[in-house]
Amino acid sequence: MSIQKYPVGHQDFAKIITQGFVYVDKTRFMYQLADRGGYVRSP
Repeated sequence: MSIQKYPVGHQDFAKIITQGFVYVDKTRFMYQLADRGGYVRSP
């Protein structure tokens, strides 16, 4: 098992992909959340 790099603080998608960071697409989750009228709590 290899150590995965997470793109903490990185916002450039091209760099995230080319530098081998882990990318998790949560687009579908956001559509479901908006459709249901959910609430996202963040600190």
